Parts: sequence; C-alpha cells; structure tokens
Amino acid sequence: MPDTASGTFDVKWSLPPLTLRQVPTAVTQVKVAGKLLVTGGTHADLDKPGANVTANNTSVPSAQVTSTVTVTATTGGKVTVKPSTEASSLRLSLANATSTTDATLCTTTSTESVEVTVGQGNGTGTGTDILSYVCRPGTTSSTDPEANVDIKVLLTMPTTARANEDASITWASTIQTTGDQLKAPAAGLPTGSKLFATVKATGGGAPATATGEVAMSATTAGQAITTLPNVTVKLKPTTTGTVTVTPGDLAIGTSATSPAIKCTAPTSGLKTYTLTVSAATASPSPTPTPTPTPTPTPTKTTPRPTRTKTEIVTVSPTKRASKTPKAGADTGGGGDIGPDGRMFVLAGSLLIIAAGAGGLVMRRRGISRS
Repeated sequence: MPDTASGTFDVKWSLPPLTLRQVPTAVTQVKVAGKLLVTGGTHADLDKPGANVTANNTSVPSAQVTSTVTVTATTGGKVTVKPSTEASSLRLSLANATSTTDATLCTTTSTESVEVTVGQGNGTGTGTDILSYVCRPGTTSSTDPEANVDIKVLLTMPTTARANEDASITWASTIQTTGDQLKAPAAGLPTGSKLFATVKATGGGAPATATGEVAMSATTAGQAITTLPNVTVKLKPTTTGTVTVTPGDLAIGTSATSPAIKCTAPTSGLKTYTLTVSAATASPSPTPTPTPTPTPTPTKTTPRPTRTKTEIVTVSPTKRASKTPKAGADTGGGGDIGPDGRMFVLAGSLLIIAAGAGGLVMRRRGISRS
C-alpha cells in the first residue's frame, strides 16, 4: 500500500506459488476472493483472477492481484488496513470450477496492520507514483500468464502551454521489484518494437487521450524487461484553462492497437497532474508588401536604314545670247533649254550618226558579196 493517499488507493495481494490437489485437464486461472478490515475507509472485496494454470500441471506460479480502498478519513488522518479475521476471508479456487466445494478456504488470526496517511497523495500529484499495471500478451491465443507489474510513473508537465499548440509531456517509467517481472512474450519482441504510453486528459478543450511512442530494443522470448525509455506525449488543448492529466495504459510492440504486450493501468488511485493553458500566441500583423512599379518592357524594333536627305538645288543657268544665224534653221530652245536639254540633243545626234554608219557598213558588205 502507499504511504500517503487520498480519494482511493490500491492494496496489492501477493500470492506464493501454489500446488493443485488435482491435475487440471484444461487451461484456466486461479480465482482469488478476499476481505480486508479497514478503518478510515471502505474496501471493495477482492474477486479477481490470479495466476494462469496450464493443463496437466499441478504447479501454479506466484501472482499478485489488487483491490481498492476508498478513503473516508479527512486530510491529515489515517486509514488503517489489516486482514479480516472473518472465517474463510480468503478463498482460492479455479476459475472453471463447477462446484463451490472445489475451493481452498483460508482464515487468519493476524493482527498486523498498515497505516496510510491521508494527504494529497495520488489525488493531487504529491504522493506515490507507483501504479500496479496488469500486463498481458497482446494476442488472446497466447498462453503466457498475465503479470501484475509495479511501475513508477512520473509525468513532467510543460510550463508554457498555449491553446491550439502542442504541449509536450515527458513520461518516465521505472519498473519496481515489488511486483511481477515484465517479460517478453513467447514470440519475443520483434525488431522495430516501440513503447506506447497513453495519458488521459480533461479540461482546456484537450482530447480525452493522447499517445506518445519511443523505440524499444528487440527482446528474446521470456527475457525480463527491466527498463523502459522515456516517452514524449504531445497534447493539444484548444481553449484556455486548466488541463488535468492522469497516466494511462502502456503497450509494447510494433503497433499500439496490436501490441505484443499490453499493460492496463488501474482505474482508480491515479496520481493527477495539471497544466495551465494560456491564450494562443497572437499572429503578427502582416507587413504590407509594396506594389512594385512596373518596368517598361523595351519594344523590339527592326532597325530601318537611315536615309540621307538629298538637297535638290535648282541652278539657274546663265543666259547666253543665241548665236543662231539670222534666217537659219530654227533648232529649238538652243542655249535656253539648259545643259540637260543639250545632252538629249547630243545623244540624238550620236544615234543618227551611228545609224548612218551602220547603213554604210551594210551596203559595203552587200557590195562585197556581189
């Protein structure tokens, strides 16, 4: 039992190895029923399965089971727990027994008791962190026995949680020597196995559960798992306020939904942790982006040839007196027609002379042929 507690806490019953009177013909479990005498609280009578029993074997391994005490004493008081001296206060039988006579009834005269101080304990996060996990193989067809493993769980909460942002919770686990060993199943832990840790949350618009994961080393069949790595669990609250967090289940394997080992946390007596959620970080006002001044795109032009301006100069020819003989042939403008006109007259004269010369040649050739 814990040293201090409030609300509820678990009482662990450790059962030694047992020997059956008769050889079982089928696989079953030991059924444990027990009573406690409690002052300062109430006890829910124990009625749970214990160690697994294999067929054709009278040996039963040791086991541990838990029952729950609800605290009624006030803070600062004590809860006293001791075995009930009532006749047959402890009853052991097989789960598949068909007769009430197939049981072993035990009575104690012990007056030994244990005191638990009523304080903040598991209820507000300052008491014991040790939880009794019930660990079973992940497959229902496995014949591996379940184990009651004591695991110390410590959650470290963030101090700057904000709405709509992930809050990182660090989960540290330490396997205790007070409970059963946590062993790899008959098939071992496959390569790529991980430890999955789940927390439960209320308040602050947080999801009901959040799960983190971390890599685990491969383990051979039946090998004891003595250490567990730390896990980071990210929880995203959506509103301001207080979020209350409690440890949840553990799973080991390649998948959280189909693990090789599943360890179920107790439903009561859980230590609680809180984190305060502040308003979301204000988004900075966007800086206006200046509109760029468009740069004119140069138009591609085909170069055109440069024309040289030709100046036309009109030259007035110097008038010359006509030297045409009096009463001679009228030849036209003469000197008054300008140099261009004289060029045409000269060209015409040359053509006439050439024609005449040509005719003379032809005539001469014609005479030669005769």
